[in-house]
Amino acid sequence: MIIRGTARCCRKIRPLVPRQASQYAQQCRRRYSFPASSAPVASPTSSAGMLAPFTNELDRLAPSFRINGSQIQIIKSPTDFYETLKTKIRHAKNQIFLSTLYIGKSEEELARLPPTRTNALRTNPGLKLSILTDALRGTREAPNPSCASLLAPLVTEFGPERVEIRMYHTPNLTGLRKKHIPNRINEGWGLQHMKLYGIDDEIILSGANLSNDYFTNRQDRYHLFASRDVTNYFWRLYQGVTSLSFLVEPTQEAAGFRLQWPSTNAAPSPLEQPAKYVSQATKVISKLISFDNGETGMPAPDLSSSSKDTTVYMLGQLSQLMRPDTSTELPVITHLLKTLANPEYSGSSWTFTAGYFNPDPTLRNLLLSTASQNNTVITASPYANGFYGSKGVSGLLPGAYTYLARRFLREIHQRRRDSSIVLKEWRKGTVGEPDGWTYHAKGLWVTLPNEKDPSMTIIGSSNYTKRSYSHDLEAGALIVTRDEDLKKRLGAEQRWLQDFAKPVTLDDFATNERRVGLNVRIAMWIVSLVGGAL
Repeated sequence: MIIRGTARCCRKIRPLVPRQASQYAQQCRRRYSFPASSAPVASPTSSAGMLAPFTNELDRLAPSFRINGSQIQIIKSPTDFYETLKTKIRHAKNQIFLSTLYIGKSEEELARLPPTRTNALRTNPGLKLSILTDALRGTREAPNPSCASLLAPLVTEFGPERVEIRMYHTPNLTGLRKKHIPNRINEGWGLQHMKLYGIDDEIILSGANLSNDYFTNRQDRYHLFASRDVTNYFWRLYQGVTSLSFLVEPTQEAAGFRLQWPSTNAAPSPLEQPAKYVSQATKVISKLISFDNGETGMPAPDLSSSSKDTTVYMLGQLSQLMRPDTSTELPVITHLLKTLANPEYSGSSWTFTAGYFNPDPTLRNLLLSTASQNNTVITASPYANGFYGSKGVSGLLPGAYTYLARRFLREIHQRRRDSSIVLKEWRKGTVGEPDGWTYHAKGLWVTLPNEKDPSMTIIGSSNYTKRSYSHDLEAGALIVTRDEDLKKRLGAEQRWLQDFAKPVTLDDFATNERRVGLNVRIAMWIVSLVGGAL
């Protein structure tokens, strides 16, 4: 199915606007500050003074753009996410690019595109569409209907000049591993996990994929940025990954598609020369993700940013594609949590959430080490876990995450943080039953001392696991704001995600219902032993 292709069908979607690298580099190096004409020198205990220890270092860790808080829309529910996405696509003028793990194999609304993308493509000859998914997830049902077979006909209908479908394949799964490790389990060796939904000059950052449950009954987070700068940054990163991915072409074969490796790609196939692939990928991705973009043609930012009240730091964790690894997400979140360990932040608080609770050991230790009080961790109940009731080994995963949550509670108790950190499980019905929901949200909110609502939040695709920081491709943003309205909206988001969450204790995990069997622990050990990760 995977064969070497040629340059045909591989034309890149052109950038929307001229790129000016030097101005972008200046923007990325700007420090977080307030207009000299209107802002007095901040006292150490003021909001600006409390933010400074964060932002002074953040400006060295990640590229950033300044916008106004009013340019960020926080979307609440799966149906709101779907309707927003459809509306934006319906009115698209120039470009649509969608990066997701997969598009549901029965998702005609999005995969076949009526009444949104197809109508937009038909009525606007200048509109171009690019979709990036993961090759393992997007083809695992083949030759039965799959993500790839549903998307391939778009190329037939609108032509490769207007529609490009790409699928990323991890360089970690080759040879005997690829041959013998079964589907679903093989995804533990690395996925394209970025969730970037760009339409013209706007982009939605989320943890949600594009399938029916994410549009109806799987709770996630979704932030819409009405910013050309933010959108174009992620467009360029998206292009870098597509240049390292297979091209989907329609065929008359039973599967309905084939994956080709274009000769114009930036590296050899990861299945044939994985080491060289990573070496070449490093050159492509490292300059896109960091400050050093002198030759990448990044967009010219809005240089009149002194009056902006919000800074958006661009986060990317593409460790699998870079040696050495210059990803930005892990360093940024590490810096945030280390700063919160300082005594002057004892009046602060944080909320951390991950649907699949397995924080990287470094982050788990940092969360437990902050000086912050009144902190909350939200995770999915086993009955709201997307793997609940699954067949085979994947059906053991809810138990595995229960085991890890219990271990985290034990660490809280051992460190005598019981009064300052509470673990909550989110449940709305039971997966697979009528009105049953799953929980997939992820993120971090930080509220400064003497403030009611968060000034900072991280939004994006990462689950903050060891796998996120070693195997998967992740993208997101850190928002730092002094806009009171945006703070209130972030506070509301933080609270509504807890509407269906209840505290759990070690006593709850001691019940027979919550005990984890030996088979779960053995499965976790085997996955780790052969190089995979949860």
